Amino acid sequence: MIPDLSVVSIIALVLILSVLLDHLLLRPLTHVMREREGAIRSARELAESSRAKAQAAIDEFDARTRAARADVYRQMEEKRRAALERRADLVATTRREIERTMNDATERLLRQTEAARQQIGRDADALAATIVERVLGRKAS
Repeated sequence: MIPDLSVVSIIALVLILSVLLDHLLLRPLTHVMREREGAIRSARELAESSRAKAQAAIDEFDARTRAARADVYRQMEEKRRAALERRADLVATTRREIERTMNDATERLLRQTEAARQQIGRDADALAATIVERVLGRKAS
């Protein structure tokens, strides 16, 4: 069976139309879609690398902040320790001065007490001699 000429012409037109659609519409459309996919892929890769760089910068900042904070705490601890040592030195120095002053005062008080006892003894002897003279009317020997 031989197809008639109209069937052959329709088949030829469909083939020509499919070739034209392929060259004029489908190939440019697939080309644009591939370019878009490539652009999207490169944008995603760029975004991912930017995110990784930002995360690295954040991690570095956090590490530096922790190191600086630790350094500040260490310096504060050293200053606190130095202040405590100065305080202990001042307390010890003050305690030694107080002990020395107390010892000096105790010595002076003992000397003054001894001098007062001796003076009282002399005064008692003189007073006794005066009383004996007045009672006896003469000096006691």
